[in-house]
Amino acid sequence: MKNIPIIAILFLMTFGQAFAQNKKENSKKMETTEHYTFKLSEKVTRTAVTFKNRYGITLSGDLYLPKNVGNQKLAALAISGPFGAVKEQSSGLYANQMAERGFAVVAFDPSYTGESGGEPRNIASSDINTEDFSAAVDFLGLQKNVDRNKIGIIGICGFGGFSLNAVAVDKRVKAVATTSLYNIPRVMSNGYNDTNTVEQRTKMLEQLSQQRWEDAENGQPKYDAQPNKNKLTGNEPQFVKEYFDYYKTPRGFHSRSINSNGAWANTSAIGLINIQILAHLKEISPRPILLIAGEKAHSRYMSEDIYKMASEPKELMIIPNAVHVDLYDKVEVIPFDKLEQFFKKNLK
Repeated sequence: MKNIPIIAILFLMTFGQAFAQNKKENSKKMETTEHYTFKLSEKVTRTAVTFKNRYGITLSGDLYLPKNVGNQKLAALAISGPFGAVKEQSSGLYANQMAERGFAVVAFDPSYTGESGGEPRNIASSDINTEDFSAAVDFLGLQKNVDRNKIGIIGICGFGGFSLNAVAVDKRVKAVATTSLYNIPRVMSNGYNDTNTVEQRTKMLEQLSQQRWEDAENGQPKYDAQPNKNKLTGNEPQFVKEYFDYYKTPRGFHSRSINSNGAWANTSAIGLINIQILAHLKEISPRPILLIAGEKAHSRYMSEDIYKMASEPKELMIIPNAVHVDLYDKVEVIPFDKLEQFFKKNLK
């Protein structure tokens, strides 16, 4: 089996060439030891931490704390995403900003990615990626300087969907916010704007099934590593250009990020395409939901659909003129003041 074109196209559409691998020399130019895509605040400390999820997978994270808090018990946040990113990118930037505002925050790499454990590498799972958030809550609740009754979650991009799924089942979490939300299983199963036909889905599943034979024969997954693309042709959809601008340039590049420098296992979609999330979205209530999306984001409809489905209390905030990736790292665009207000009001 030489290739699986539909899967390759779907992942390309979803993650803006996340499979394309940068050359080693470009990695060296863009990254240094302990590279983060943002500057650590002088008001914040960052400590590398590890903790295990319910499946025994060791997750790697960074704990961000405001300086000079003494023995004060802090409200806390667990943050992850975007899907295919690492903690040194968007989730760390968010953690840094929220720690400045007085929260204890852990940003973490999901299972099978980044510095977190799990073999084989670069695998996604609706169940395990939901569990990763609850494992981060476990970790926060065991910290001496955290009030375990005041824990919230922020999910970015694909981990927005997983964060809502986690909060629906984990009643310890008091509030949840998402930015540039993706419902990854929905997109994998149905395509953007739910445009996949039954025939397309059937063909994709047939190809995934055949890929399993190849993986079983080889004893390891196949990674659909395409030729390195260090520049765009100019004919790509606008959102692909926007992904490229974040993940493939010094703005957001990180060598451990799948979207910058790697590939998902071809069969990774199996853990997403037939296992949908958010069936119990309404059970988040009476705990509040804040959904934040860009006005011009290709993903905006997913936040709007969640807003329609969810029970009160809920809020949908549309950021004027913003595209999907603007909410990854543009601190002048991301409404951190709103996030601070939301969590300080509801983590009590």
